Amino acid sequence: MTHTSTLGRLCPFNDRAAAILHTFRKLSLYYRAMTEPRKTLADIASLSGVSLATVSKVLNGRAGVSAARREQILKVLDEEGYRRRGTSIRHRTGLIDIVVRGMDTLWATLILVGAQEEAARAGVGLVVTPSHGRTVGNRHWITSLAQRHSDGLVLVVSRLQPGADNELRKLRIPYVLVDPIGTPDDDVPVIGATNVDGGISATEHLLGLGHRRIAIVTGDRGLACSQDRLAGYRQALDRAGIPVDEELVAYGNFQEEAGYAAADRFLRLKNPPTAIFAGSDLMAFGVYKAVKAHGLSIPGDISVVGFDDVSLCQWVSPPLTTVRQPLQEMAREATRILLEMAYQGIEPPAHKVELPTSLVLRESTAPPKG
Repeated sequence: MTHTSTLGRLCPFNDRAAAILHTFRKLSLYYRAMTEPRKTLADIASLSGVSLATVSKVLNGRAGVSAARREQILKVLDEEGYRRRGTSIRHRTGLIDIVVRGMDTLWATLILVGAQEEAARAGVGLVVTPSHGRTVGNRHWITSLAQRHSDGLVLVVSRLQPGADNELRKLRIPYVLVDPIGTPDDDVPVIGATNVDGGISATEHLLGLGHRRIAIVTGDRGLACSQDRLAGYRQALDRAGIPVDEELVAYGNFQEEAGYAAADRFLRLKNPPTAIFAGSDLMAFGVYKAVKAHGLSIPGDISVVGFDDVSLCQWVSPPLTTVRQPLQEMAREATRILLEMAYQGIEPPAHKVELPTSLVLRESTAPPKG
């Protein structure tokens, strides 16, 4: 006969004892907080052996503090029962938010699949909010985020309202940007793709086929990825010694309607292009419709290249040559970095993370007529 059964009977007692000790410790901390003078940030800094600025960074979720030092400061804050604005140290809830422009496109689906895969791997829940192109960060949205006790935020092709970043820091909610609008702060991690290289490869492919009148419709002017794809197009033409004809440059919004409108204008020119580079696959599908409306064919009359490589590219007629942007991988990487920031206190990358693009050849491009 062994002592296994005896130990088994003791385990519940041990568990109860541990629970009682844990509760006693919490009550002790609460009693200290109520009866002893309130600890100041200067007290916490002194006890931690760091500067006041370092403690402030930890409280506001800012970068610039090592994981070990952050953990040390958080331990002191917890032990001293530090309270800020009537609350205790923020406890994690296992919930993160992701904001996308809309959820009705294949592009958004790939982003959401990537984010969900990484969140599920870490056992974290995901809340999805469409921005519909609006600036993110009004008071109602910030309040909802705080009430959900979200542990972090991934912003995709979005812009924060002025002051919203400060509110997120006050709530100690870290965030990561994917293809942001405008120029974010240096301490905010940004995930993107090698958009300049993608623009170069698409344009050089068309040049290699013999095209010299190449038009481009890129995305929103405020998006860095739009400007980068346009920069790649300009660089490729410059390398080939071909001046950029500004009549062949258009901005859109990555949607089909913008691709249709730009292509319709290009094809009405006295000297129309023989190829069109669209800054998204959705705009390329709009180009397809415009080419058909003008009674022309692809690639017989017009060659078309897209950008993204959504699944529909291989099913349209003709299948679309495009630049593959690793959307799922970008979302996974953004979510992974966010989880490290939120749950492990790991510092974000010191620079923008760019994942590689690649050209996918299909049947929508050919040498120009004649």
